[in-house]
Amino acid sequence: MSETADVVVVGGGAVGCSAAYHLAAAGAGDVLLLERSGAVGTGATGACAGGFRFQFSSRINVELSLASVPMILGFTERHGLPLEVVQHGYLFVLRDEATRSRFEAAAAMQRSLGVDARLLTPGEAADLVPGISLEDVIAATYCPDDGIADPGGLTQGYATVAARAGARIRTGEEVAGIVVEGGRVAGVRTATAEVATRTVVNAAGPWAGPLAAGAGVDLPLEPIPRMVVATGPFPDAPLRRTLVIDAATSFYFHREGEGVLMGMGGVDEQPSFSLHVDERFVAEELLPTAVRVFPPLEAAGVASSWSGLYEMTPDRHPILGATPVEGLWLANGFSGHGFQHAPVVGLLIAEMIVDGTARTVDVSSLNLGRFERGDLVPEAHVV
Repeated sequence: MSETADVVVVGGGAVGCSAAYHLAAAGAGDVLLLERSGAVGTGATGACAGGFRFQFSSRINVELSLASVPMILGFTERHGLPLEVVQHGYLFVLRDEATRSRFEAAAAMQRSLGVDARLLTPGEAADLVPGISLEDVIAATYCPDDGIADPGGLTQGYATVAARAGARIRTGEEVAGIVVEGGRVAGVRTATAEVATRTVVNAAGPWAGPLAAGAGVDLPLEPIPRMVVATGPFPDAPLRRTLVIDAATSFYFHREGEGVLMGMGGVDEQPSFSLHVDERFVAEELLPTAVRVFPPLEAAGVASSWSGLYEMTPDRHPILGATPVEGLWLANGFSGHGFQHAPVVGLLIAEMIVDGTARTVDVSSLNLGRFERGDLVPEAHVV
């Protein structure tokens, strides 16, 4: 091996940079983060909408948010680095009784944990976001403490404080494989070097599956492309940055600049690493849904569009913790929730590696073995 490190973190998105910082700050030794792109935060993190929320259907996701969101809100005060954050809430628009019943039950669970989760009438929802269509709307849920933060700012911020804490951040270097000897990690290979290490954190986002497979570990996750569209200015654009989600279609939008940023999942999503923008989907499915949900968008023009990748697991929860390969740790499969949970996940990974157990949040239910055992933890509120 041409060099050594105590811990190698693979992936320079929000999760990887948070892990590098928390590991270095916890005294994990020589921490090396390897990112294949020319800068951190340019993969799945760079394509995301930047939302954070407490409104999840599973208790563990709410608990992760309760620990992670304060770390986002307090990032500037703690680290002295700028981070744009706004809390104008998430509004889930509900159109049938079965959906309302599920969201009411989830809101009750959220309130039991101290979340300010509210059930709104259609009129109250329209007062909050003037212009939304109330056709078929029977209710909405809202939490004023949900919000939006700058994904690039948080990721670059964690990379900066990781370097301050002694971690090495190396971009433009793709990890080609994990070296395993005698059932444990011995190093990683890149195109230009081999790094000897006994500890690897897989934070490779949608590309985590092939990386783990090379080490003999099967990850049940799939890369799913999602399209995002940003508009230019238009009359009656929303004044607040409330993130509105149509629960029936998963369409969402929030104000971005003088226009809006919006996206939607597809009914026939297929696994792919392609970042090609599906213009047919945008024109025939996303935009018509956008106008139905928020009619003022009919006057908006598309300013830009792009595609990012979700890393989806069968139960839409992350895979956190150890693997059968000693020294290989997982922080993968966030199913669209990685950015907002990155701060606490980095902390939890550091606790597992340095202290031997995750203390801040009990994430034992999110281990890899749950899939083989059938102990899935379903999350229904996927945006």
